[in-house]
Amino acid sequence: MKISCGTDIIEIDRIKKSIDRQGNKFIETIFTKKEIEYCENHKENKYQHYAARFAVKEAIYKALSGIVEEDKLTWKNFEIINCEHGKPKIEINDEKIESMDVSISHCREYAVANVVVLYK
Repeated sequence: MKISCGTDIIEIDRIKKSIDRQGNKFIETIFTKKEIEYCENHKENKYQHYAARFAVKEAIYKALSGIVEEDKLTWKNFEIINCEHGKPKIEINDEKIESMDVSISHCREYAVANVVVLYK
């Protein structure tokens, strides 16, 4: 068993500006329907949640680069959901990956994510 990790931090305002400028085109390119629904349900804080999920996706790219085939590292090939207790969870289908864990945090200005992967 091998381990890999990836971390990303993003300015929330950068994501807000991208959404304001590109609207649904940006959102639908990056996020799955479930992710969009989750973020939109947070009304005033939706940009924090979009930024946090964006950071997770970037951290996943970093953690899986060189492990998973490049064509499988698309924005929507994995999904960030929350379990019933609110903990974020990554859903991805790849035979090399044994398990993944994610931690997300955000404040007024930044969102950060850390992903740890156990793989064959």
